[in-house]
Amino acid sequence: QVQLVESGGGLVQPGGSLRLSCAASGFTFRSYTMSWYRQAPGKERDLVATVTTSGGTRNYASSVKGRFTISRDNAKNTVYLQMNSLKAEDTAVYFCYAAGWSVYWGQGTQVTVSS
Repeated sequence: QVQLVESGGGLVQPGGSLRLSCAASGFTFRSYTMSWYRQAPGKERDLVATVTTSGGTRNYASSVKGRFTISRDNAKNTVYLQMNSLKAEDTAVYFCYAAGWSVYWGQGTQVTVSS
């Protein structure tokens, strides 16, 4: 059974930091490109960051470049999103996404940036 389980979301003040984790199981994690997406209320789901299978290449949306860092640990079947200098506009549900032989989505974790 394939599972992508996100954690680490919550309420944080502007300028603060959060680290999201996504634990994968049920598929060959090291063979899948991993991404984080986010969806704010009333908006489309947007790509935030992507990391390739080995972790050697990372790409970011322009809105988060320089503030967010995606990484992965293939030994732990986990992908991370370190989010620094958070802004109110980063408020959204964050989803983990795996792409390879098939595609899989996590259930999402809420991130709220507010004072």
